Order: sequence, then structure tokens, then C-alpha cells
Amino acid sequence: MDFTVELLKWYEHHGRTLPWRETRDPYPIWLSEVILQQTRIQQGMAYWERFMQRFPTVEALAAASEDEVLRLWQGLGYYSRARHLHAAARQIVERGGFPTTLEGIRSLKGVGDYTAAAVASFAFGQPAAAVDGNAYRVMARYFGIETPINSTEGKKVFAALAAQLLPRDRAADYNQAVMDFGATWCTPQSPRCADCPLAEACVAWREGRVGLLPVKERKVKMQTRHITYIYVRCHGMTALRRRGPGDIWQGLWEPVCYETGVGEQAARELSALLQLTAPPRLIKKDVKHVLTHRILMADFYLWEPDSRPALPAGYVWIAEEELDSYAVPRLVEMVFLEVRGKR
Repeated sequence: MDFTVELLKWYEHHGRTLPWRETRDPYPIWLSEVILQQTRIQQGMAYWERFMQRFPTVEALAAASEDEVLRLWQGLGYYSRARHLHAAARQIVERGGFPTTLEGIRSLKGVGDYTAAAVASFAFGQPAAAVDGNAYRVMARYFGIETPINSTEGKKVFAALAAQLLPRDRAADYNQAVMDFGATWCTPQSPRCADCPLAEACVAWREGRVGLLPVKERKVKMQTRHITYIYVRCHGMTALRRRGPGDIWQGLWEPVCYETGVGEQAARELSALLQLTAPPRLIKKDVKHVLTHRILMADFYLWEPDSRPALPAGYVWIAEEELDSYAVPRLVEMVFLEVRGKR
């Protein structure tokens, strides 16, 4: 059985209809690839449509402020993607247009090997193999490869195999076929092996190892951080700060935050720091929020002083009615929802 031939036959009947596949314009194609990193297509579609409506061209995206881009991205997580998207848009405009070569696309901010190959093949028909999580899974199972996909050696092995399987005259169709097959047929859980057109020659199916492939090296141990948020409300105003570089949520906004103590100890320490005359009101305790390599445990407090208190450096007063104009992480959204319920 010829893997590539059979996969393309499957794609002709089962390939997904997606709006960014109806164009050869690199901008909407690139935008879709950035949004769909770490994001399911059902969720990503709505964001792609909103971005295309608000920023219909790469020039419009480049002209936007970072705050505008982060606000529109809010809810997708992994905010470095949004910052890189914005920076790359400005690179493209400065260079006079979207790069047309694999190397040129790869040089854009935040663009890795997969995204560069995807855009190069979909927009410009270049024979570049785009290896995403779906492609890793399909190849690992079909060929019975046990090399960990997230290892240096694994990336080399799968990249070489993908390049070997790629039909140079149908690179875009092949890349889309592998993605769709992995996303809808050869799925991580409950794959459709019983009626799979590739099952006859699939090593994992034949040897009963479908659930064991692909192999991944052990993940980095999750770290737990404790955060205390105090939402300060004073005559329709509240205090926010923008998070700085070098940590989670760079460039996003948050209310008064404290991370040294835990639970009531943190509240006491923060109260002393702010010179509170009365303790803040606890409105939500032990809120769990999971990031890639971190577990955040948060407590939410509400403090309503009669006059504006002195605040730590970096905080500014914002009208509560304007909060929706500020890009915030999901955990802070949860703070705002709880506080609005306490009016």
C-alpha cells in the first residue's frame, strides 16, 4: 500500500472545508495557523473570523496597537502568540510584503518550522512538509515509530520521513490531508481504525499498539503558584497594572496582586502592604487555573475604601465601565465576574 496515494484518496472524499483554504492569500492562511496552535478548530474559527473582520489585511494588523491585538486575542491563551503575530505583521509591512520563500516566512517573529512549511505550501505551492501533532501521530502509528516525537532525535526522524512522503506536485493537498486525517480519523482517543483505509498496512493497528503511539518524553513537572488578587473599588474606579516581561501574561492587565504568602497569610501581608484599616472581603477561595507548566491557586478579595489609597508602583486608576477595553488573562476575567456579582 502506498501511504501517500491512499491518504490523498481519503482526502478527496473527507477533507474539511475551511475558509482559509479558499484562498492563496498568505495573510489569512498564516493567521489561521497562528490561531490554531494550541487551539481546537471549533474555537479558533470564531477568533479567525473576528481578526479578519477587524484586521482584514496584514497592514491593518500592523497598524493596530498591541493592546488592541491582545484584547481581541483574549480567551485564547498563550498570549506570546498574539504578540509575535503583531510583531511579524509589522515585519511584513516593513519588508514591503509577505515573504514568498520558506526561509523568508521562517524568519518572521514567532514562526517555526511547521507554520513556515504550512504557509509556504498552502499559499505558494512550495514542496515543504508541514509536521504538526496530527502528522506525528499518523506517521508514528502507521510506520510503528517509537522514537519520542518531542525529542531532538524524534523531530529529525519524523521531518525526514515527512519530506520523503511528500508529493512535490501536491504538497498543499498532502499537508492538509495529514492534518485532517489526524484530526478527524486517526485521533488521539477512539481513532476510527475499524473502517480506516490505511489499517491494512498500519503497524500500530496490526500489532495492537494504537494506544501506545506516538511516544512522548515525560513532561516537565508542574509547578504550583499561589496568587492573591484584591480588587480595589473606589467610587466607580479600580486599580490595574500591566504585567511586565519575563513571566506569564506579559503585557496583560490585572488588579492588585500578591504572590508571597498563601491564603489568609497573604491577605494579612497584602493588607499591611496597602495599609488597609479593615481587612478586604474574601469573595472566592482556592480557584484553580492550569497553564502549560504551572498550576495557579488563587484567592479573590474585594476592598472598597472611602478614598483612593496609595498603591504599589505600576498601578493606575481605571473607570470600571472601561474594564472591557483592557486585555486580561482568563483568571482575571474570573475575578471581574465575581466582583460584578458583588455589586
